[in-house]
Order: sequence, then structure tokens, then C-alpha cells
Amino acid sequence: MAQPVRHTLIAAGVVAVVASMVGLSYAAVPLYRMFCAATGYNGTTQVANAAPQVTGQRSLTVRFDTNIAPGLNWTFEPEINAIQLQTGKTATVFFKVTNHASRAVTALAQYNVSPDAAGAYFDKLACFCFSEQTLAAGETIDMPVVFFLDPALERDEIMRHVESLTLSYTFFASKAAPQAASSQPVRKL
Repeated sequence: MAQPVRHTLIAAGVVAVVASMVGLSYAAVPLYRMFCAATGYNGTTQVANAAPQVTGQRSLTVRFDTNIAPGLNWTFEPEINAIQLQTGKTATVFFKVTNHASRAVTALAQYNVSPDAAGAYFDKLACFCFSEQTLAAGETIDMPVVFFLDPALERDEIMRHVESLTLSYTFFASKAAPQAASSQPVRKL
């Protein structure tokens, strides 16, 4: 093989490897999110389309933790701090949020559950965290979360001695311009 052809093939191979590495680095974050959503890894909760048909034998305490990122002038708290929930039963919990800013603000809640192993068994049917929320200046709303604990957690050796879980939310200001949220939370009069 002629020297110039060989150099061209080597250069093309190097360019292909570099392009592949750059592409994979851009894909790493979405792929990691998909992995966490599918497996519950790192406390990522699951999204369910329907409640389970069976209930389990165990009841666990589910605690609620709320946080606001710096720079977001909101207050955010659960209407109850904890509940006892039997596996397979569905619960609805409300969170109260108030916008203290003098303008409409849009924010998105990030969430996880701890211990991390519980993420694979914590299933949400509906949640304000699935979409951005926009509150008018001074507005207060109640936002629901509908969820259940998958009875399969009773067969997980890691979850055997877990008696309580903590569902944690942190609201972050949206980088997008304020707009109406796609799913409207329950509003208090």
C-alpha cells in the first residue's frame, strides 16, 4: 500500500474515533438519565401508568422533604410531613407552593427518593414534577403527587430492613421564559 493512502486511512480512522468519542460524550447525560429512570438507580423514582392490582403485606413510612434552589423566591412545603403506606396501595399527597416574587415565575422540581435502592419501587402515577410550573406574582397553589410503593420491594433483600423512605424535591428556576404549565395543579381559592 502506498504511503499517502496509508496516511489517509489512518487519519480517517483517527477522525472517526474522535467524532465517536465526542458523540458519546454528548449522549452520556441523556443515556444516564434513561438508565436511572429505567432502573431506579441513584434514587430515581419510576413513572407508572396504572396502580397495582395487588397489595403487599408491608407498611412503610414515607417522609417528604422540600427545598428551593438559591435565587428562587418561593416557599414550598408538604401539607403533611409523613404517611404510613402499605405496598401496592395508592396515596395522594399535596405540596403547597407560593411565589413571593413580584412577577410570574416558572420552575421545575427535581426529585429523588432515599435510600437509593427504593427508587426502583417508588412509582408515580401523577406529579407536578413531570412538567414546569408557572406561578403568578403572589400566587399560592396546592400540587398533588399520586404514587404507590411496588409490592415487589418485599422480595428485595436490600429493602428487607428498610422501614422508611424519603421523597425529596428541589425546585429550580426555569431557564425558559415564563409560560403556562402544561399540566395545571389544583388551585386553592
